[in-house]
Amino acid sequence: MGLTKQYLAYRAIDSFNIIVSGRANVNFAVIDGTEGRYIAAPAAENVIIWDLRLGDRIKTLRREKQEVTALRASPDHLHIAVGYSDGVVQIYDLSSSTYYDAICTLALHKNAVSVLRYDNQGMRLVSGGLDTELVVVDVVEMAGQQRLTGHNAAITDAHFLQRLVEQNIVVSCSKDTQIKFWNLETQFCFKTVVDNRTEVWGLALIGDLMVAGAGESAMNVYRLRKRDANAAEGLETAVEGLSIDDEDTISPISVSNCGVIQRAGKGRTVNLVTDPNERVLSCHGTNDLIESFYICSAEEAKQRLAKRLKKGRKAAQPEAADLSHELSLSDEIKRLDNVKVKQKIKSIDVLLGENQELRMLVSLANNSLVLYSLEASIKSQKAQENTAKLLRSLTRLGHQSEVRSVCFSHDSLAIGSGAAESFKFWDRDAMQCLRTVYTDYVLCSVFVPGDRYVLLGMKSGKLVIVDVGAADIVEEIPAHEGELWSIALLPDKQGCVTGSGDTTLKIWTFELIDAGEGATQTKVLSLLHKNTLKLEETILCVGVSPDMKYLAVGLLDATVKIFFLDTFKFFLSLYGHKLPVLCLDISYDSQLIVTGSADRNVKIWGLNFGDCHRSLFAHDDSVMSLKFIPRTHMFFTCGKDGKVKQWDGDNFEKIITLPGHIGEAYCLDIAPNGRYLVSCGSDRTLRLYERTEETIVLQDVQEEEREQIENEQLATGEDNNVPLLPGLKLASRKTVGSEQAAETILECLQIAKQYETEAQDDKPELHPMMRALQVENPSDFLVTTLIRIRAADLEEALLILPFATVCELLERLPGLIEQRPDELELLCKVTIFLFKVHMKPIASAKTMKPLLLRLLELLKRDVQQLRDVLGCNLHALALLQRDVEEREGVQLFREATQTRKKREKKRREASKRRLQIQMV
Repeated sequence: MGLTKQYLAYRAIDSFNIIVSGRANVNFAVIDGTEGRYIAAPAAENVIIWDLRLGDRIKTLRREKQEVTALRASPDHLHIAVGYSDGVVQIYDLSSSTYYDAICTLALHKNAVSVLRYDNQGMRLVSGGLDTELVVVDVVEMAGQQRLTGHNAAITDAHFLQRLVEQNIVVSCSKDTQIKFWNLETQFCFKTVVDNRTEVWGLALIGDLMVAGAGESAMNVYRLRKRDANAAEGLETAVEGLSIDDEDTISPISVSNCGVIQRAGKGRTVNLVTDPNERVLSCHGTNDLIESFYICSAEEAKQRLAKRLKKGRKAAQPEAADLSHELSLSDEIKRLDNVKVKQKIKSIDVLLGENQELRMLVSLANNSLVLYSLEASIKSQKAQENTAKLLRSLTRLGHQSEVRSVCFSHDSLAIGSGAAESFKFWDRDAMQCLRTVYTDYVLCSVFVPGDRYVLLGMKSGKLVIVDVGAADIVEEIPAHEGELWSIALLPDKQGCVTGSGDTTLKIWTFELIDAGEGATQTKVLSLLHKNTLKLEETILCVGVSPDMKYLAVGLLDATVKIFFLDTFKFFLSLYGHKLPVLCLDISYDSQLIVTGSADRNVKIWGLNFGDCHRSLFAHDDSVMSLKFIPRTHMFFTCGKDGKVKQWDGDNFEKIITLPGHIGEAYCLDIAPNGRYLVSCGSDRTLRLYERTEETIVLQDVQEEEREQIENEQLATGEDNNVPLLPGLKLASRKTVGSEQAAETILECLQIAKQYETEAQDDKPELHPMMRALQVENPSDFLVTTLIRIRAADLEEALLILPFATVCELLERLPGLIEQRPDELELLCKVTIFLFKVHMKPIASAKTMKPLLLRLLELLKRDVQQLRDVLGCNLHALALLQRDVEEREGVQLFREATQTRKKREKKRREASKRRLQIQMV
């Protein structure tokens, strides 16, 4: 085989312009012990940790291709869990120096993750997805524990219920209008609340209250009680009101509807959040209003009840005698001031600080973040109009709408981007916004030679000249009556060409005119109209050949017409596209013209004779922009499928596909030095790529793409069901990693068998795999192989193994347990799972009985020994704690101890009240 042509690879540097994306929620983050200052915000496929005080990006948690759909900070503020649109959940350690590497990756759902929630200790994580399933994850083990299936629509919210009962309970809500209570030990739903008529969008747990936000303006409030005895239950139901319990006896809790909270906003409830101390409940709908409610303590509720009764007696109404002396919902919940923002709200998070200051973080639909401060107390606030104050806002770091145009300066140091409301200048190296000019809707932009001015083509047809240094509009020229779709500079740098939706093409020349008066008189740029070409169709793109000979015009009728630039005489018409031509570019030597169309094709033409060299099926949707790399015949294209691709115009081959946008890609530009590439898209990111010194060979790239496509198609299917156990659904999901892990186990057993066969004859030579893992015997080789498998993939890998391999693995387990007691937990997990899945065939095989007895004996002995060691260490630490407390006179862990004592005191008081009710 002869030598193949090699190319230099372009690699993504970073993305900028995006502050927060609207699909996922925002969360307060605690870094270095500071609360209320740092936030975690989703940004397309990344999560950005922002410092609100300085307005800087502190950290970026990265993953390629998939969009962030949910995130949640752990209660200890050390970790953050991030869910993605492909159903994967990654956990990052914020305190680690390598925070950008996920410490755990879990494939849980088939579709996007819709909600993530930690338990009180941060040891478990519940994940809900659009595939209607819930998965409970053990964070310490880094593997899924239970998969809960029962909802008929996408999961919208889920919580661990740890406040009332000691059992493992999860409560979830869904778009199927149901609220379900799950027992994690049995993995079954023991109670379903069905009194909501519309989709349930959010749940909030506050003490013994549960608030459900549905598709109406009213939010249902339920009271949760621990069920002790039937007699007490009957009396509580009579006192509390209408119970929605049926006559079930398996439910450890009772749920009763105790009223509604009426929201001021219209439409459905979008988000329900509480502060970590559960003193404030905040919610918002589909509009721009945030409502907050203060949850009173027992003493405050009694004071409000007494005040209400006193007002009722003063009113001397006939029905005053019938006033209830029981606490009502209005006594326990007080409405705070509403916060009205200027844009549609996407998500909120709240934090209650000292002096009853409520900090409210709001992410808006216009790519911005705002932080409000609100006084949250029981005191009356009627004297004040509004106590909400705007503390911080992040708005100027990015466009507030989708970016439609990007361009490089001629020195390749600055980038310009235009959107519906502004035009921004960016420093290419720092990727920071330098200037912002507020304008109308920008459709196209280009730097004028010298980089002192920028020309903007507007949707209104105006041609706007912007001064870069002053960030000010110098002149607005009413150039066209329709949309100004394209601007192309003349190669002699003396003017430009504009094409518009009013079917006219105009040529302009640059001129300097006087501006200002007096001694400080300066010259500013202006444009002088030179010539006009009238056509019959809307002009979508224009281009001028570098030899100043031809003028190319892309039209709405799917043709490209080429004229002589000096006389406007018609030269060629390029037919072939089936839909309008959206972009074109001419090579540096004026030999090739490349056109991109809405029919998803890119065509390469010869400019001398108008012959079509090749038609390439380039993208899965419309080709929006294309540019030649300076001084080459290679070019880049981007399309509405979000991809950015590099092509060779001589060999008509695709070179590489770069990691593109989530959604549509609108425009791209290449730096004049050919080293940098920038693109923009509907995900509101500007993505910067740099040419590296790394060479790529086409055959290697094509082989990698084929392998990636094959890997995405699982050989064993995507079903979670275990073949012989229809009731068992694994918490994990089959991935390429689990299939590769199963192959690794099979290969390991084969190598071990071969080594043992050779060992019977002579001293065998170590296999290269054993040498690579630095092991010297088959037992260590097998244990090391099992250790290297991710905890999330282990069960799926064992499930794929054939039964003959399972028997072989079981036969080796007694020896492994005796030789490697340090890995007892892993070996115990493997043993139990294999028995759970293959119980019937193992039990029916009589030869397996001695093996089972041997395994049972070894595991019982070693697990008991491990429990003794842990118990000894635990009591030794308790003894040391007691000695330290006596010697220092200070109680260790005082806060945790006090919290536990208060909880026990409340439990004793509640039991006394129930006893009094029974006696009555």
